[in-house]
Amino acid sequence: MPESASQTGRRQSAGAVSGKAGRTRPAASPVGRGGSRIEVAGISMSHPQRVLFPAAQATKLDLARYYEAMARWVVPHVADRPLTLVRCPTGVGSDAARRSADCFYMKHSKIWAPAPLRRVRIQEKTKLGEYLIADSVEALVGLVQMDVLEVHTWNACFSDLERPNRVVIDLDPGERVDWRDVVGAARLVRDLLAAIHLESFVKTTGGRGLHVVVPLKAAVGWDECLDFARAFAALVVRHQPALLTDRFAKSGRRNKILVDYLRNNRTNTSIAAYSTRARPDAPVSTPLSWAELFKTRRPGFTIATTPGRLARLKADPWKAYWRADQRLSPATIRAVEAM
Repeated sequence: MPESASQTGRRQSAGAVSGKAGRTRPAASPVGRGGSRIEVAGISMSHPQRVLFPAAQATKLDLARYYEAMARWVVPHVADRPLTLVRCPTGVGSDAARRSADCFYMKHSKIWAPAPLRRVRIQEKTKLGEYLIADSVEALVGLVQMDVLEVHTWNACFSDLERPNRVVIDLDPGERVDWRDVVGAARLVRDLLAAIHLESFVKTTGGRGLHVVVPLKAAVGWDECLDFARAFAALVVRHQPALLTDRFAKSGRRNKILVDYLRNNRTNTSIAAYSTRARPDAPVSTPLSWAELFKTRRPGFTIATTPGRLARLKADPWKAYWRADQRLSPATIRAVEAM
């Protein structure tokens, strides 16, 4: 079972800004916010009744209370990880054109953020980039106050930034691909990983695809993880070339599943477990057990149904994820290339 939000909050320092990589200073406070406000997890929420997800009729307050209720599940997946965020200041539009117009990705954060969010600066190729980190329930609710509807995380923690502690294989189906084929592709990925003695876990993306996640002990760098993911994607495609591809060009992909390995590049991210997606029905990226994936229809968990689902489960579907003791090595990459 994931650790509690209070445990994670005590473990990480919140409400700080990094002046240089690894150094912190206090975060700024908001000014001039008007309108009625409601407090959730100690965070004052502006415009709490604004509808963010029109198909679900879910408000900003509903989303804040979702993260408050789900904190012990969500925080372990985001704590100490640099974030890329999707902000939708007026909520999600009811059609694709409005969704695109109303929402935007925020990789670097130079704007105001609630104090529980931690700021860090990370050296990139040509500059220092400033990122937010959410270490606690208060920080998660703070993201909602910032109108964040999607939380995407790095594959490494800030405390060990140059050694990733997971690999993510993203199965992204074209519009004509059946769900059963996506499930079959995930099964193939799991079986090929098992053949090289790597345990994996699966979650929905909140869209039509699946993420297969390999937890790791941080041992090798970004280049090695990306080399492994690229070689592994090529291996998967060789097993079912009529259905799978590792080519990113969108032309010709309507009937295929992209095996996306670039989630494992430095600064690239993937949607966090239990994060919402910026879509009208408020879907949630949801960890599943492999048995559950194989026996169910396409899952469609939302902020309305996910807390009840977890309350009904007898065990965390990713319980073994937190105990995984496995590493990548140059020998692992060679094994994949030889298969």
